[in-house]
Amino acid sequence: MVEHMRNVALFVALLLVGLAVDAAPFAYIADDGASIVSVIDTATNTVVATIPGVGSVPEGVAVKPDGTRVYVTNSVTAGTVAVIDTSTNAVIATVPVGQAPFGIAANPAGTRAYVANFGSGTVSVIDTATNTVTATIPVTAQVTGVATDPAGTRVYVSSQSSGSVSVIDAASNTVIATVPSSGFLGLVVNPAGTRVYSGFGGGVAVIDTSTNSVLTTVALAAGASPQGLAINPAGTRVYVTDTNNASVSVIDTATNTVIATVPVGATPEGVDVTPDGSKVYVANSFSSSVSVISTGTNAVITTITFGAGNAPFAFGKFIGGTAAPPPPPPPVAKSQPVPTLGEWALIAMAGLLFATGVGSLQRKWRR
Repeated sequence: MVEHMRNVALFVALLLVGLAVDAAPFAYIADDGASIVSVIDTATNTVVATIPGVGSVPEGVAVKPDGTRVYVTNSVTAGTVAVIDTSTNAVIATVPVGQAPFGIAANPAGTRAYVANFGSGTVSVIDTATNTVTATIPVTAQVTGVATDPAGTRVYVSSQSSGSVSVIDAASNTVIATVPSSGFLGLVVNPAGTRVYSGFGGGVAVIDTSTNSVLTTVALAAGASPQGLAINPAGTRVYVTDTNNASVSVIDTATNTVIATVPVGATPEGVDVTPDGSKVYVANSFSSSVSVISTGTNAVITTITFGAGNAPFAFGKFIGGTAAPPPPPPPVAKSQPVPTLGEWALIAMAGLLFATGVGSLQRKWRR
């Protein structure tokens, strides 16, 4: 009986762990109008929390790969990065960086966060264990977007003023190459680490990471102004927000052509893809909304609206924070099994025989 109860308890504990592991990730939407971060549950497409205290004009977002921390750039509040604990949805630290920080990215190991400081033309390197800046890398004027490669060995930074992408060696924290005519705002590295896709002019530059040169440029719609970029986990699709045309362009990476254009809200800025690759989330700054696109149909399946005065921005990789599994249950203390009815009958019979024997001995002793 006790063994059966222990098995049931173990099954329930394992079931709860499984449910926690399968919990949907969250979208952390930096809002530079309301100076908050809204947390969207991607399973229900509802806002489940609102985080204040992230500073004025929060725009860039990076979720730590293990989902435990979110880093948000505050471009007005004296140049800082707010650190959010995803278990409590509260700001636990504020890290001073350069002037007017904009883009931010975490390395794959989650040990470093790289911040593009637009105003000072530098990249700040944050040690995520101590929430302190361990290096400041001179790059070029008006740096904006930042992305890391899957190996964590290279950091790519775009510049609005020079229209270039700078390549930083993560081991030495130095610029080792500059790719001209390739960068402006958002950029993203493919899962294989072989290509960088970077918004430039009215299109997207495709950079070969082995040569640090532009292979081709994918043209977008007429008058396009590419802002944020995201790539699906398979590396087969790149999603580009176009602020001028209020749309998202979908690029097939095998052919480097636009295969779909999805209308969204006004002035789309940040864009990211869910870890399973099934949905794309787009922050629409001027329409105070987030569009959710199905990657299967390349159509908007729902729109999450915010109140007046909100301006969702969320520039960077803002989806993550899957609930961590709870600690394993404590071991069940060993206990003596409860006797069955048959065992109780044997015990009763043994007691009766013992009592009969004792009574017989007592009668003999009296004689």
